[in-house]
Amino acid sequence: MKPKMSWLVLIISQSLLLSACSFGQPDRQQEESRSVTKPSVESEVVAQNLSIPWSIQKLGDGIYITQRTGGIVEIKDGKKSVIKTNLSRTLSARPEAGLLGFVLHPDFKMNQLAFAYYTYDDAGDPYNRVVVLKRRENQWSEEKVILDRIPGGQYHQGGRLEIGPDHMLYMTTGDATKQDKAQDLTYLGGKILRMKLDGGIPSNNPFDDSYVYSYGHRNPQGLAWDQDGELYDTEHGPNGFDEINLIEAGHNYGWPKITGDEKEKSLISPLAHSGEPSWAPSGADFWKGDLLFASLAGQSVKRFNTGTQQVSDLLTGFGRIRDVLVEGDTLYFVSNNTDGRGIPREHDDKLYEVDLNSLMNEE
Repeated sequence: MKPKMSWLVLIISQSLLLSACSFGQPDRQQEESRSVTKPSVESEVVAQNLSIPWSIQKLGDGIYITQRTGGIVEIKDGKKSVIKTNLSRTLSARPEAGLLGFVLHPDFKMNQLAFAYYTYDDAGDPYNRVVVLKRRENQWSEEKVILDRIPGGQYHQGGRLEIGPDHMLYMTTGDATKQDKAQDLTYLGGKILRMKLDGGIPSNNPFDDSYVYSYGHRNPQGLAWDQDGELYDTEHGPNGFDEINLIEAGHNYGWPKITGDEKEKSLISPLAHSGEPSWAPSGADFWKGDLLFASLAGQSVKRFNTGTQQVSDLLTGFGRIRDVLVEGDTLYFVSNNTDGRGIPREHDDKLYEVDLNSLMNEE
């Protein structure tokens, strides 16, 4: 009876997830295959048994990974440890929420500071905030809140943090399922925001006294700059129609007025979109002029050729992928099979390392 009961529970849980998707709450994603596919490339497992990893950072021989459930994984000299993170608010347990974006301060070696984005609940409502963390002995501690009350929801938290070539801090925020608010410049959700590293508003931001850099976004989760300093984002669309955009200051990227190939005056259409089914794209980085990005529902690392504007699979067979990081010709990426929407492999989730030159030679 037990095997039959376990299958019944699996069927019911999948039905509930698909039912929730049909009401437009979470992003509709491909139903996960019950079979674990073979990885398409050779890779090295750098770390395993991670708990819903979200963001990768690397400095020298140290690798840092946030976990949605809390704690920052540090990997040095081949050894993994989970460093306690002392936050002033308790992490929200809502879907897609928790400890998300993370980026080291440019002067981290001297000041031991980093920035983090996390979700918490206040009086029953979810919010996101950006904080400064300081590394002390065997813990990270919240030192300062530099932006608070970023709208949160049951879904669509956004959460990516990156420092641009202009030494400004950029962050992506989701529309918190209040889709029309993505067009409201007074609402911080559904935006890409830009701030000074001390939390101030840059004088050359496109809107006066505002952190808003671009708007009309649904749930952006990837940011990356090419060698010319052009900013690209990846973002989740509605039931597919995920996007890759070239981001310019002050521009309106259309959500919810347009999606996919739709066009409207003064609104920016994507360079590429998934159509159906969904990619569910997340973290992104550049390698030799191509945008590489993580794909959750697409269960792959994908490659966007900025010349042809075509998207292809770079590697597959690792399940759901949350973030990527490129250092030289090495690709690091984390699986996200323990997030409740995937099928965990043994010792999931994992941080992998792949030699990109070897990968290209095999094509």
